[in-house]
Amino acid sequence: MAEPATTPAATGDWAPKVFEEHGRELLASLRGHFEQVRDVPVARPYDPAELMSRLDTAVPQQADDFSRILADTWDKVVPDLVQWNHPAFHGYFSTCASFPGVLAETMTAALNVNAMLWKTSPSASALELVVLRWLADMAGYPADADAVLVGGASLATLYALGAARDAAYDHDVREEGLAGPGVPVPRIYTSDQAHSSVDKATITLGIGLRNVVRIPSDGDYRMRADLLEEAIAEDLAAGRRPVAVVATVGTTSVAAADPLGPISAICRRHDVWLHVDAAYGGLFALSDALRPALEDVSVGDSLVVNPQKTLFVPLDATSLHCRRRGALANTYRLVPEYLTSTHPGGTADFMDLSPQLGRGFRALKLWWVIRSFGLDGLRSRLDHAVDLANSLRALAAAHPDWDCPVPSDYPLVCLRYQPADGPRPDTPEGQAARDALNARIVEELNGAGEAFVSHSVIRDGYVIRVSLANIHTTSDDITRLWNALNRVAEKCR
Repeated sequence: MAEPATTPAATGDWAPKVFEEHGRELLASLRGHFEQVRDVPVARPYDPAELMSRLDTAVPQQADDFSRILADTWDKVVPDLVQWNHPAFHGYFSTCASFPGVLAETMTAALNVNAMLWKTSPSASALELVVLRWLADMAGYPADADAVLVGGASLATLYALGAARDAAYDHDVREEGLAGPGVPVPRIYTSDQAHSSVDKATITLGIGLRNVVRIPSDGDYRMRADLLEEAIAEDLAAGRRPVAVVATVGTTSVAAADPLGPISAICRRHDVWLHVDAAYGGLFALSDALRPALEDVSVGDSLVVNPQKTLFVPLDATSLHCRRRGALANTYRLVPEYLTSTHPGGTADFMDLSPQLGRGFRALKLWWVIRSFGLDGLRSRLDHAVDLANSLRALAAAHPDWDCPVPSDYPLVCLRYQPADGPRPDTPEGQAARDALNARIVEELNGAGEAFVSHSVIRDGYVIRVSLANIHTTSDDITRLWNALNRVAEKCR
């Protein structure tokens, strides 16, 4: 009997044939988007009230035609998205969804499996073990460590610090918490350049922002190990409990890397957990151009890396690794009767390694992307990003009105516009004027839609941050960006 082309109005899904037809329609429209993507504004000015009035309609009572839904998406939604998957998007730590990853997300959504227990989808869990081992090998971390895919580096840091908190105390923190007489005050140490996720984790864990000890960084924005040692010794003398040190490989503002060797030696000496936030920098260990200069992340008790930032995998895709076997499960394993299961052949349940129960099939997109490009292909693409960054730095160095105030090995470029006849930073007023000039450049550039950058404020003021991570970005895009920066800078003077 022939399959019907449509399903009944009140029950059932689209027929598989209709699903395929609409899928082709969607892919064709996406193909057109990417073929013309350089003609698409990366972002555009918008009016929030107008945007809401365009989208905020009553809940539809009747089914709508998919072609109309797709057209409305392109007409009403896409224009006011910031195009993060655009070759001229260079803001924040830019992410990139390669086409193999996009297709894998489609298959993952269609199968809609739950990877919480091994038995709820064995292949999903087995594949997660495989890609986690691959990622550990790429980063240079022990492949036999406990590991789990999670929904972002901020969550990975939270989960790692939760395990570190429990490991730091002699009593059962799971049962008794940290309240009560005689419980030492917990302390978390990180640099003054660390990501805000460390602060959020201490808030969530009940440690408190007051107990985050910010260790000053040196002239290269790297944590000073000598001051870390002093801070830990001072807290021990005062009866406080050092819980963890969070060191960063690829800081947010300037992509600096903390000195992991000296830091790890201090942590071992005082039996303090070392969490390495290598969300940005960790997977550049694949890069031939960067590998000799990189820190050894294997010294960390726990490690986070972010394939969504550097391996062209769609959001979200983050891996947490922990060489203290059993520590994550000691904190997060909780098995009510309806979730009990057997574990033949050494299998395990990923729900034990984080607070999350229901879990999507994140491993498939990693498996597809890594297999589609291979290590050689990933390596050459990362090296290409480094080359693009170096070419932008060279353009700035050769121009009398631009400079790169902070060096970095990574494809993150900090720029500053300082024309010879412009404001000088010799006084607070002059620095404020120079900062305001560079802020106007960012606002004007992003508003024009030709490119998108972000900013940071370092010790001597405001800088323009250019992150290079998109798989489609070419040297021609760098030339266009440089020309746009100069055109906007001249306008803003």
